[in-house]
This record gives sequence, C-alpha cells and structure tokens, in this order.
Amino acid sequence: MATYLSPGIYIEEVESGSRPIEAVGTSVAGFVGTAPDGAARQGEAVALNNWQEFVRIFANGAQTGTLLANAVHGFFLNGGPRCYVVNVPADAPISGGGKGLDLLAAIDEIALIAAPGRTDGTSYEALLNAAEQLGDRVALLDGPPRVDDVEQLTRAATLPEEGSPKPKKPGLRSRDSQRGFGAFYFPWIRGQDAISPSTIIDIPPSGHIAGLCGRIDVQRGVHKAPANTPIFGALGLTQSITKAEQQVLNPVGVNCIRSFGREGVTVWGARTVAPSASNWRYLNVRRLTNMIEESIERSMRWTVFEPNDRFLWKSIRRDIGAFLTLLWRQGALMGAAPEQAFFVKCDEETNPQEEIDAGRVTTLIGIAPVKPAEFVIFRIGQTAAGAVFEAV
Repeated sequence: MATYLSPGIYIEEVESGSRPIEAVGTSVAGFVGTAPDGAARQGEAVALNNWQEFVRIFANGAQTGTLLANAVHGFFLNGGPRCYVVNVPADAPISGGGKGLDLLAAIDEIALIAAPGRTDGTSYEALLNAAEQLGDRVALLDGPPRVDDVEQLTRAATLPEEGSPKPKKPGLRSRDSQRGFGAFYFPWIRGQDAISPSTIIDIPPSGHIAGLCGRIDVQRGVHKAPANTPIFGALGLTQSITKAEQQVLNPVGVNCIRSFGREGVTVWGARTVAPSASNWRYLNVRRLTNMIEESIERSMRWTVFEPNDRFLWKSIRRDIGAFLTLLWRQGALMGAAPEQAFFVKCDEETNPQEEIDAGRVTTLIGIAPVKPAEFVIFRIGQTAAGAVFEAV
C-alpha cells in the first residue's frame, strides 16, 4: 500500500486478475518427403516461410520438382503461412528411428501433417498414429492418382504381411480414425511443375489442401470447413469424379476434388476418416476442437500449484468462459446465446475433497461447434398465378 502525504488525486495501475486465453495458430504444416536435392538437410526439420526458401535450401540447381517440392509450392501458393520440411530418401519410411514424422512431433506449432504422394497403407498408418498420439494436429492423406473402380476407395489399404496373397482389388483408403485425426483426398490435381513450369504433371493434393486451410483460417476462421473453395494452381484432375461416384465415396470419408465449369477445380468434401455416425466426421470440428484444447492448455499453465480453492475455480471459469464467448461471437459455436453454445463447470461438484487431496482440479467444458451445411435442400412447389404461396 502506497503512503500519501500531500492532498491530491493519485492513479495506480493494478492487475485486473483476468488472464486472457490466446488462440493458438492452426495453419502451420509439416511435410515429409524427398526433396530435389536428396542430400539437403537430412535428419532435421527445416522451417520455411516462403517458396524461395525451399528452392534455396532443397532445390538449388534442380531441373525438375519432386512430389514434396510441388506440394510445398502448392502450400504457399494457396495461402499457407509457414511450414516445416523433413527431407527423407526416396522410398524410405516416413517415421521411426527419430526421423521423418518423429522430428515433426517435437514442434508444437504444427497443426497439419502430410507425406505428399505416399499412398501406401504403412504411410497412412504412420501419419494417423502421429496425429492421434499427439492429439494436436490432423493428417492430410493423399489418395492414389487414379483408380479403376471407386469401390476400392471404400476399403482400407491392408498393411503388407509376409506370405499373404494380394487381393485382386485391394482397398486403397486409409483406416478409420475414431476421433477424426485424418482427412483423405482423391484424386490428384494436374498443374505446372514448380521447378519447370513448362511441364504439366500430376501433383498430390495434400500440400495444396494444407495451404487452403491456412487461407480459410485467415479469411473466415478455423471453424469454416475447408471446402467449396478453388485450389490455386490446379489446371485439371487426374480423374474426373461424377456425382454418382461421390455418393459412394463421401459417406466413407473420401473428400472428392472435382472440376466445375465456372468454379474450376474445387474441394468438394469436408469429412474426416472418422465413422460416418461420429461426432468427429467433419474436418472443421476436429480442427476447431484441437485449437480450443491446445489454447486452454497453454494459457492455463498459471493454474499449476495455485491454491485449489473457490477463488481458483472462479478464475478458471472466468478465463475459459471469456475465451469461448469470443469464439461464439466469431461464429465458431452454435447457439443464440453463450449459454447455448458452451458451458464451463469448475466447482465443489467437480472438485470434491478427495480430488483436492489428490492434487487435482477438474473442469468440465462442453461446446457446440458449428457444422457445415453439407446437404443444402431447396423444396420448390408450384402455385396458381395470383395465388399466395405458403411454404410447408
């Protein structure tokens, strides 16, 4: 307490007690693949902020691009802000031995991971395992460039077993992720080679999709589904998908990339590889939840070792409630009022004496995330001229 000796007005700055929760970034990607310069910076995750940095580090003097190079180019072309690249030898595993995905695991800011062009069951498994175990990122999975029968994409690719015969028409999709930590895209796009623009090549879509996610995160927010949006740099597709074929693929979590006359090449799906009845079947719901969980985890570290009493519980409710209210105002949560969009419960009921004695403080949080209007239905009827039409 200050001591005042002379009459007058004094102003003091005091802490309000509120500790705002800051939303973490959701647009940083991590890529594993083979660079044009196969020997460049192997064994490390290299941060890149633009395409020119990739060329200088991984493609200096190269005449043509690789799947990784074109994916990274597509990432920045579509609005991606920053990525990490791990250069691995061609056909080498993308994880294990402290390499590949293992190097990306230690980088907290990564929210999206991909291995451009790796379409085998082993790579799918590695990507999904990495995302599921960390719980703070989503794997973007490339389907094959083309298939003879789209039914092959409704079945998961089996991992190779010694001595087991290969099925005539093996499954080509990744396995399910029960909590939606992966999204699967088909087919590949056609575009200019990033190193040799005069050459038109087939490009796996994961890099372009990651960049598109970054663009939408800035323009609309992570709660907006990354779909019904043109893919910059896509001149065509390796295989055209009809509406009838998409009706087969969409329910099993295959996000189709389609070409429409006016819109051009567009992402026409926003599902994860979670089961179709799961609450995690939409990509924006999974990514929004990841952002909320990580933001709360980082910003609430001040609570550790605080006295576990009603004052702490009230502070937790205040800070998390303010954060979720801001998300609701931004349109990320459903409901006409905040109390319809979320709840935060931290009190005597969630923290009985035995919990306090065990050194734990427990908070229950419920959210109502917005979900995309995947099926837009207009019911149109006829009425006689001059009559008043009533909607039913």
